[in-house]
Amino acid sequence: MLIDLSHTVRAGLVTYPGLPAPTITPHLTREDSRRVYAPGTEFAMDVITMIGNTGTYLDSPFHRYGDGGDLASLELATLVDLPTVTVHLRDHGPRAIDAADLPTDVPAGHAVLLDTGWDRRFGTAAYGQGAPFLTEAGARALIDHGVALVGIDSVNIDDTSPDAAGARPAHSLLLGAGIHVVEHLTGLDAVPARGATFTAVPPKVEGFGTFPVRAFAHVPDAPT
Repeated sequence: MLIDLSHTVRAGLVTYPGLPAPTITPHLTREDSRRVYAPGTEFAMDVITMIGNTGTYLDSPFHRYGDGGDLASLELATLVDLPTVTVHLRDHGPRAIDAADLPTDVPAGHAVLLDTGWDRRFGTAAYGQGAPFLTEAGARALIDHGVALVGIDSVNIDDTSPDAAGARPAHSLLLGAGIHVVEHLTGLDAVPARGATFTAVPPKVEGFGTFPVRAFAHVPDAPT
């Protein structure tokens, strides 16, 4: 079974409050293309303008560090069919996800997905206010486990409230360790705690740090 964990990108979508929404405009309309191609043949070509931080997207090290790996440098083995640990935190209570809230037996090379339920607010003003986040201690614990990727269904993996004073320890530590970050996931409640795999592949763009992904989980069918 495949479980889609991505938000749909559309014109006007607000992902992160304060960042520009994508615009989609025609380059070649179907009507105009009829004058170019053989009778009965028509095409549409469109232009999308958007910030990389749109929809469900992946942060590469270059997003945080000028000398970090960009999207074009990422190894497919760190993005595709990663064995997955999903941490279900919908009844957690506190905003902060600390080391003590994470499993202690996460194998190296796994993706860790933080299911907070915050995706239910996506596209509303409430999405950007009081959101769950991973603490510095939580990030250090995942680095110690040797994980390959960390994902969250919240507005940011860091605390973005004024109290944080602009500090971004989770981004800084995880990306500094070469661990990919995927933000704005959705539907993580359908992914089991163990046994699934996770895939999130951005396009191969040089000199770029973030880009939308089609993120999904694969849950093997139960034997019959």
